[in-house]
Amino acid sequence: MRIAVAGGTGVVGSHVVEAARADGHDPVVLSRGTGVDLTTGAGLDAALEGVDAVIDTANVTTLSADVATRFFEAATGNLIAAAARAGVAHVVLLSIVGIDRNPHDYLAGKLAQERVIEKGGVPWTILRATQFHEFAGQVFARAKVGPLHVAPRGRVQPVAAREVGAQLAGLAAGAPQGRAADLAGPREERLDDMVKAYARRTGHGGWIPSVSLPGGQMRGIRAGLGLPGPGTVLGTQTFAEWLAELG
Repeated sequence: MRIAVAGGTGVVGSHVVEAARADGHDPVVLSRGTGVDLTTGAGLDAALEGVDAVIDTANVTTLSADVATRFFEAATGNLIAAAARAGVAHVVLLSIVGIDRNPHDYLAGKLAQERVIEKGGVPWTILRATQFHEFAGQVFARAKVGPLHVAPRGRVQPVAAREVGAQLAGLAAGAPQGRAADLAGPREERLDDMVKAYARRTGHGGWIPSVSLPGGQMRGIRAGLGLPGPGTVLGTQTFAEWLAELG
């Protein structure tokens, strides 16, 4: 089948494309590099011709609830409208575990995105996953006070982006499910430990203090509101195993 992947060059999207191709499907990457702008809808109609299913992994880098909400409502709204015009039978959204318990900052935008999917008129599946192992590197790069890197405290259960990509591809090939079972990594980790381990693995030798960052989202993460609950599907690769694979 022909599967379009919004954000198909990203951390998870690239794994979705790889998994779909390995399963014998024809993946179509939706990105600015392929002439598609989700925020305006430009190029979507042409890109979705003959598409059977759409997987939305597109993302925006922000901590602002307003910025995230505007982006996801526009981008996913345009995607769903174009999918409906094209007669797409199934749309799959990648979301985040616990956002209804922790609807703050960026996570508020993801919750708004889910509502767009639910009301969009195209049969849908939503997969909520926990943070990816790559989250440690993203936090290391962004959490800084001047030149000093800091390690935010938090309780997380990270999952391999490759496993998330494979799960999304498999869901898209099946019938719409509504809310699918959540997906998480095999064990709980401390976010500050992950950030420090990533820093050491990538050659950073400086002091990285553990800190409790302000904001509703980070308070929720420290409280464990993003941890998986009963019925969650657990992946296999641990953060330590992922870290060992880094070049």
